[in-house]
Amino acid sequence: MALKMRQSLTTFEEAFRDQIAEERSRAQRQFHQARVRTHKRTIERRKKRTSMRYWMLVASLLATATLVTVAMFETIFWLLG
Repeated sequence: MALKMRQSLTTFEEAFRDQIAEERSRAQRQFHQARVRTHKRTIERRKKRTSMRYWMLVASLLATATLVTVAMFETIFWLLG
């Protein structure tokens, strides 16, 4: 009976060690996946922010060019008129 109990305890301990090792590897996998997702989100946010800045720059340059052109022609008409 003691031998059977010892074998049962040994089997239980081995199963416990296997379970702990599997949980650790799963936790490491989840941690790695979370880091990858965070990195991708950071890149997407940076890309979106950069794109918005680019279009704001283009819009401000077009507005400036338009205003300068209108002011220049108004000034010419005023001087010649």
